Amino acid sequence: MDFLTDWLTDWLKELLIDGIMGNLSGLFDTVNAKVGEIAVQVGTTPAAWNAGVFSLIRQLSETVILPIAGLVLTFVATYELIQMLLEKNNMHEFDVANIYKWVFKTACAILILSNTFNIVMAVFDVSQSVISRAAGLIQGSTDITPDMLAALETTLEGMDLGPLLGLWLQSSLIGVTLQIMGIIIFVLVYGRMIEIYLLTSLAPLPVATLVNRELGGTGQNYLKSLFAVGFQGMLILVCVAIYAVLVQGIATSGDPIGAIWGTVGYTVLLCFMLFKTGGIAQRIFGAH
Repeated sequence: MDFLTDWLTDWLKELLIDGIMGNLSGLFDTVNAKVGEIAVQVGTTPAAWNAGVFSLIRQLSETVILPIAGLVLTFVATYELIQMLLEKNNMHEFDVANIYKWVFKTACAILILSNTFNIVMAVFDVSQSVISRAAGLIQGSTDITPDMLAALETTLEGMDLGPLLGLWLQSSLIGVTLQIMGIIIFVLVYGRMIEIYLLTSLAPLPVATLVNRELGGTGQNYLKSLFAVGFQGMLILVCVAIYAVLVQGIATSGDPIGAIWGTVGYTVLLCFMLFKTGGIAQRIFGAH
């Protein structure tokens, strides 16, 4: 009878250990997959992310918003000319050189405005290039080797049946946490790209004010916002990479309970930090 009991206990332990290792190894594989997915998504330019949406936004920007921006630029240039003429004692001290300066400044403004879409895309090309380079370095440092999991399995083999059953239930619940994390990452990554499209669609309006000393703050803040949104992808990538490295440390600790609840804690922390990446990027570039 004792032989049968021992055999059944060993069989259940082996079954639970296999289940726990399957859950945990799958968990770590999912983490690494998320890092790779984030690297691909945030490293994609607006043109490559969705060609249909990109074409729509470009048409709206160039056919609907650009003519309105032209009117804004006309007002800004006229206002600046009047201000310049009245500045010198109501034209009594008029300098012809100022007219040449105004003509050159207005010509530069028209050139910038007519190439607004290309300028905006150049900003995102720079940020996506930086993100793509960083992604290759980050992904290489988040892999979890079989030796790491083997050490964890050795610890499990020394545990009793009761704790193993509890660990199996807890490890099964971790999948729900990862699903939530996946939804949050999806919302942030796709929401960021939609924000990029929205900023791009109205780009000519703030750009039309760039050359004016008094109204130029609007255009300057817009460019800062573009850089902030572009490099937010870098911050998202760094957050997920830090998360993956922390989970990697859990896998090597040999503590199965710590591996499970540590992963939960790190996942909550990751979600919190992902929501803060936009604000951090804006503070870095001085956008508001």
